[in-house]
Order: sequence, then structure tokens, then C-alpha cells
Amino acid sequence: MQSSRPVPVRRTSRLPRGARRLQLLQAAQEVFVAQGFHAAAMDDIADRAGVSKPVLYQHFPGKRELYLALLEQQVTELTDRVRDAMAGTEDNRTRVHGAVGAYFDFIDAEGGAFRLVFESDLRNDDDVRALVDRGNRACVEAIAEVIAGDTGSSPEQAHLLASGMTGLAETSARWWLAQKGTVSRDEAVSLMSSLAWRGISRFPRVEGEPVGG
Repeated sequence: MQSSRPVPVRRTSRLPRGARRLQLLQAAQEVFVAQGFHAAAMDDIADRAGVSKPVLYQHFPGKRELYLALLEQQVTELTDRVRDAMAGTEDNRTRVHGAVGAYFDFIDAEGGAFRLVFESDLRNDDDVRALVDRGNRACVEAIAEVIAGDTGSSPEQAHLLASGMTGLAETSARWWLAQKGTVSRDEAVSLMSSLAWRGISRFPRVEGEPVGG
């Protein structure tokens, strides 16, 4: 006769604190992306990570704190991608291509974590909104610094132009993801960076040359 005793949940082996935290954030990402903040439960996240709920609470005191930690991780990831694109070359056309590509790669990354940044069901939370706004400002500032330095535009003008570029990159990348398969990633990035470049390159350098000259 088959035993009616419940099968114990297999728990993961003991990990260093930093490695455990990363594991829990990965599990939380999978649950939050699939269910949203409000429908997700700490039990679901603990089960996904293969740990007991007390272990989860040792690292994060609650669901909101866990969500904020994960959101900060993803905002930093996007910001770093954009900053690297700006710092990785002196050629401005390549910078534009890299900045657009940074948004496409972030949005196309495995796991769909971009949804936590751009489609969160917790955007009315002050701390969530502040984190997202901080990330957006950091991306805009990284691009605006280059624009201002090369064109002599005022800080306000440079930030407006940079905001337009990040908006173009985000919106087009999200549209492309929904239509994925109709246009390749490389073609999509090339098309959108060319569109941005045709505008930004018309602003003269401080010396009187085109921005890409």
C-alpha cells in the first residue's frame, strides 16, 4: 500500500551568504515576472529557490524588501549597460548604436526582468517609483554628458535630447520583443540607432563640425 506521508521538499545545500542571496533574487525574479508583485507569495519564492521560508526571511524581511532589492539589481544592470556603451568608444555613432543596443539587450535578456523596471504592478509605491526614476535619470545623464561635451548644448538641451534617445530605445525595444522574429535584433538596433543618429549628428560640435565628424 502506498504511503500517504508527504514527500519532503528537497532543499539546496548550504551556500555562502552572498551566493544564497543571488539564488534567492533569481528565484524571486522568476516568480515576480510570472505572477506580478501582488499575486506572488514568499512561499512561492522559497519553494522556487528550494529553501525554507525562514531561510528566505534571514535575507529579506518581507516581500516588498525582496522586490526592491531585485528592482535595484535590474536598474543597476540597465544603467551599467548604458554607461559602458558611452565609455567604450570615442566614436559617437558607435556610442548611439551601443546605447540603443543596451536597451534591446536588457529587454531581451533571459528571464524578462525588464518587466519589473518598465511594467511593474507596484509603480504607485514611492520607493519603487524612486528606484525606476533614479535609473532613468542615470541613463539620461550618461548620454547627456556626452552630448553636452561634444555639442556645447546647455545641460537642459542635452538632457532633453538624451531623454528622447532613451525613450526611443526603450519603446522600440519593447515593441520589437513583442514582434520578435519579424526583424532580427541586429537589424532592429541598426534601424533605430540610424534614426537617432540622423537627428543627433546634425547638432554641430563645439568646433563647428558635425557630432560624428
